[in-house]
Amino acid sequence: MIQIAMIGAGSIGFTRRLMMDILSVPEFQDAQFRFMDIDEENLTMVTGLCRKMIEANGLPASIRATLHQREAIAGADYVFCTARVGGLEAFRRDIEIPLKYGVDQCVGDTLGPGGVFFALRTIPVLLDIARDMRELAPDALLLNYSNPMAMNTWALRRAGGVRAIGLCHGVQHSHSLIAKALGLPKEQIDYTASGINHQTWFVKVSHRGRNLLPEILPSMERHPEISLQEPCRIDVLRRFGYFSTESNGHLSEYLPWYRKRGKEETARWVYDKVWIGGETGGYLNHCLSRGDEYKENYPKWLSGEKEFIRLGERSEEHGSYILEALETGRVYRGHFNIGNRGLITNLPDGCTIEIPCYVDRSGIQPTFVGDLPLACAATCRTSVSVQEMAVEAALTGDRTLVKQAVLHDPLTAAVCTTDEVWRMCDEMFEALAPWLPQFNGEGRTWRDLPEWNHGSLSKS
Repeated sequence: MIQIAMIGAGSIGFTRRLMMDILSVPEFQDAQFRFMDIDEENLTMVTGLCRKMIEANGLPASIRATLHQREAIAGADYVFCTARVGGLEAFRRDIEIPLKYGVDQCVGDTLGPGGVFFALRTIPVLLDIARDMRELAPDALLLNYSNPMAMNTWALRRAGGVRAIGLCHGVQHSHSLIAKALGLPKEQIDYTASGINHQTWFVKVSHRGRNLLPEILPSMERHPEISLQEPCRIDVLRRFGYFSTESNGHLSEYLPWYRKRGKEETARWVYDKVWIGGETGGYLNHCLSRGDEYKENYPKWLSGEKEFIRLGERSEEHGSYILEALETGRVYRGHFNIGNRGLITNLPDGCTIEIPCYVDRSGIQPTFVGDLPLACAATCRTSVSVQEMAVEAALTGDRTLVKQAVLHDPLTAAVCTTDEVWRMCDEMFEALAPWLPQFNGEGRTWRDLPEWNHGSLSKS
């Protein structure tokens, strides 16, 4: 049986989804799960709900819940991280403080001031997980779902000393959207996407050997729903020639062109009927509006009044498929976040890239991509520069480097002066101080460790 630690298990929706995906693999139905979270109430709810789902399906799997990270990690084969460090309290500051300075973020979890400060507080937690893994589960694989993905996994490669992979579902969702636009079953569409997380580009799209890249733009412009819901993504596709992953709202906040001249101009590029379309603070508002939804639904799930996930209803999240391939040898192809080692030749070595990888018993094997199209690479390189400075600042506690990272953020640079960037960052440092130990006189810094090879347990 495999032993799986889930750190941040209080993320009830995500934890039960991942658990049921794993249990859909016949070889894993006796898995031992260790759920860990610092929120005891959420941990109790998710444990009760997931145990109910296991019992309802007559499975031999088991769950042990704990508030102690080391207890969860000890002896684990796999460690999942879904933690959101600082919760909604910190998230609100990520959005509201930059907005005072004109930086209008929809999600704020990947780039921009919100993404940078999210990384600064998440990286120490991830490195604590890595430390516990080195001591208590040295052969385990860390599967990270926590954003900002590119910065988090970059820091793990530099200072974690464990095998780690970054996982996101943006490519899968965008694949579905392309299939919808083209009017084809998605399983018949072959594709390759390459770039950096949340800015990954569909550089190859085909159907039975026929190149579909030229057909994506006119198909999306004609589609009655997509043409309304994805104005920013379609405009980038029109200008660049390649479709980018992630939602309309996500993409609009990574670029300097769409959210900088007030609500009237921004409205051209935002679909305001759903949060993910690009509304200001969209994801924060969505989270706040859900309130106590899980607490209200919990007794309904337990009583059977509200149906929960059925066994075999497997999602497209990569996690369970990676475990299945590593343990059984059944080959899986997915797009993962790994370190660039000459794989995308016009992006810097060492940065985090998102590219196709194959998984089997021998490990996780990345594919060679070569050059990205020049405009796509230019946009990615701008983001990579911000990420590189933010990661270095997170590891060293360098406040000035944080400000320089935010200064170079594309959206921030489009609306803020240098003085405004410095004041904004100072305000964020003060408001987010409880979650920034490396900047608050605690002397926490991290040294580089040997990086692990994805394909084996040997150090590269």
